Amino acid sequence: MEIFELVFSLAQSTLRFTPILIFAAMAGVFSERAGIIDIGLEGKLLIGAFVSATVAHYAGFGLVGLFAAMAVCMVFGWLHGLATITFRGDHVISGLAINFLAVGLTKTIGHSLFAKGGDTPNLAGPDSTGWERLQSLIPKQVLIDAFQGLESNNVLLNVLSLHGWLIALAFIAVGLTWFVLNQTRFGLRLRFVGEEPQAVDTAGASVVAYRFAAVTIAGALCGIGGAYLSTSNIASFTPKMSADMGYLALAAVVFGKWRPFYAMLGCLLFGLLFALKNRLNSVNEGFLVQVPGQLFEALPYVLVVVVLAGFVGSARAPKAIGRPYVKERE
Repeated sequence: MEIFELVFSLAQSTLRFTPILIFAAMAGVFSERAGIIDIGLEGKLLIGAFVSATVAHYAGFGLVGLFAAMAVCMVFGWLHGLATITFRGDHVISGLAINFLAVGLTKTIGHSLFAKGGDTPNLAGPDSTGWERLQSLIPKQVLIDAFQGLESNNVLLNVLSLHGWLIALAFIAVGLTWFVLNQTRFGLRLRFVGEEPQAVDTAGASVVAYRFAAVTIAGALCGIGGAYLSTSNIASFTPKMSADMGYLALAAVVFGKWRPFYAMLGCLLFGLLFALKNRLNSVNEGFLVQVPGQLFEALPYVLVVVVLAGFVGSARAPKAIGRPYVKERE
């Protein structure tokens, strides 16, 4: 029975962390298959989390925060596109600039608005039930009319809540990403933009337009991931709460060799590592010899490096990734 409870607890914790990684990883797949190195996934997750929590606080429910996060992250995607596509700047430098900008903006604006060191108010209260959190994310009267009598059914409420359907949407996004990239003309051309942009240009399509489309989609996906992180997973924002998950998502993209389903498996693996970290931290007090908590905090990142070093040596990135495209006539 204890083993079953342990497995169930780890699975639950894994599902808690994985959607954040999946949304960011699918964003990375779109960007990088189009030839754009997207180090800025971390910054877009962070700014999306901040905007979502802030707008949800003032609006009173989370769906408005979700759409606001998507919009702001798309703007950040366009900034990255402007630097790398239009002005042909270095992709890594631009991505790092996005990350630094997100850290500074969230800290400064958060402190200015709430005077709590950058933290936003809790959206549902620390002791709220599933019903109360659901009411805080969607207008109360809508829920009362639609789900009368379900106040005591927390399992069903969690499924119906923003928390539940965003988890489902993360896995749906994997299938949609595969379908768009492999079964549509848009996806075929997008992949060719990352491999042979000259061929796309010769066919009469705009390389610039497809690359901007890729960073726009990536921004929207990061916005959903950030909204899940702050308005659903934790129900508040704290500075640097993304905790390098954007970098882990990018590692999952490389681990999955730029393929959506394999990248999802990488996200599940990394999510499991986060769950194990939390589990080990919780039982640390029962050890005969106290182990420094920092060791458990570093465990997921160390194991990610080991996994990437051991299993991804043969990964081949898109040919044109990180290379600015210049028409021959220019």
